[in-house]
Amino acid sequence: MASRLMFQGTGSDVGKSLIVAGLCRLYARRGLKVRPFKPQNMSNNAAVTLDGGEIGRAQALQARAAGIAPSVHMNPILLKPQSEIGSQVVVQGRIVGNARARDYQSMKPQLMPAVLDSFAQLSKDADLVLIEGAGSPAEINLRAGDIANMGFAQATRTPVILIGDIDRGGVIASIVGTKAVMTEDDAGLVVGYLINRFRGDVSLFDTGLAEITRRTGWRPLGVVPHFADAGRLPAEDALGLRSRYHASEADSQKRIVVPVLPRIANFDDLDPLRQERGIEVVLSEPGHPMPFADLILLPGSKATIPDLGELKKEGWDIDIRAHARRGGKVLGLCGGYQMLGRLLRDPERIESDIEAVEGLGLLDVETIMTGDKRLRPVSGVSMPDGTSFSGYEMHVGTTFGPDRSRPFARLSGGEDEGAISQSGNVAGSYCHGLFADDRQRARLLAWIGAEPSPLVYEAEIERVLDGLADHLAAHLDIEGLLELSRMQG
Repeated sequence: MASRLMFQGTGSDVGKSLIVAGLCRLYARRGLKVRPFKPQNMSNNAAVTLDGGEIGRAQALQARAAGIAPSVHMNPILLKPQSEIGSQVVVQGRIVGNARARDYQSMKPQLMPAVLDSFAQLSKDADLVLIEGAGSPAEINLRAGDIANMGFAQATRTPVILIGDIDRGGVIASIVGTKAVMTEDDAGLVVGYLINRFRGDVSLFDTGLAEITRRTGWRPLGVVPHFADAGRLPAEDALGLRSRYHASEADSQKRIVVPVLPRIANFDDLDPLRQERGIEVVLSEPGHPMPFADLILLPGSKATIPDLGELKKEGWDIDIRAHARRGGKVLGLCGGYQMLGRLLRDPERIESDIEAVEGLGLLDVETIMTGDKRLRPVSGVSMPDGTSFSGYEMHVGTTFGPDRSRPFARLSGGEDEGAISQSGNVAGSYCHGLFADDRQRARLLAWIGAEPSPLVYEAEIERVLDGLADHLAAHLDIEGLLELSRMQG
């Protein structure tokens, strides 16, 4: 059986995903066959696997760090929020239905077999499986039927490392308090802890480490200083959007404005644009008018019709139409593409209780929501210039109408994709990942009159992953972690 180690946190967003990604790269560079795994994830930022399934974006990044292709077995349960209290449930890459939060709690025990099956599949071809928990084991109100944290650890007898985020404050209390609320059996599977995102002189925390160790009996495995380049890697959680796009560039040539909608999805489409010199990516926040833009980019959405309603509620539809009338550029991706059309219909009530709604009317197309979801890698050329690209599709709905005669792209199989308005200043596409492709990013910037930088985006991601691995190697007990991974719980 492969060695295995699970990383849980004192809370959400303590850096579990990045720690696992960095360790995947570090141990893979040593020649180990490393596999990332997360039993249950909740995110609308998903990635398409080669076999046509979907998993959380973080597991796709971890797979890349390990030097392997992503698989549906790396994230067997994916929850994609569609409302404040309900989510779409994806099992081993395929949609099985929707569940309200309370209903999902009773559903979880039925999903454990799929989780264990995927874990077994990954373990067959691995030397080391690095497992990421979800939320925190301190959420004891969710312990019954748990499949994401200690429930999984107990089922597989996997040793657990607890991560605390010192940048939030109260890290001593959060680690000691986590043990205090855990059962003796669960706490017995925790074999160590580490501190993440430290700023300043690490030696000043020596007494803190000693106190945590004394009170918990867990082994200290290191203190990781803040890793400045973390923000250059694709993010999974929409909560991190604001921290990534808060600052404007004094020397920015052009401004791209993105309306932030409640169910924004696949927002890592924005990351390569944010890293371009001279480009300011500005989030248009609810409660504020849309600022001046050289380009308005409507991103993907997990529920297009409800999000279109929110866009209109903010009055942004008026701003976007006025921008387009002045000749301003507008680009819609996936759900944003659907919003640009004249009409959206949902006869099967897939997204909401609304059967039909008028779109922004900037593209002469209509969309009808269908039960089938298209999940596939794609490649082709953009039209009409023939610039190559690669990306992926992840959407429900079929779009048709006169502006489809001016396609945004032609896929490798000869299929026309997307639409361009007769005026040429409004375009829409179902393709995600376009701007990670340097050729397409340069084309977009030329469209709005900006000069592209020498950025080679994919090489930059590799550089940061290598830097992250080096950073962890310098500050964690790497041999100790390997030793603990070989323990049988």
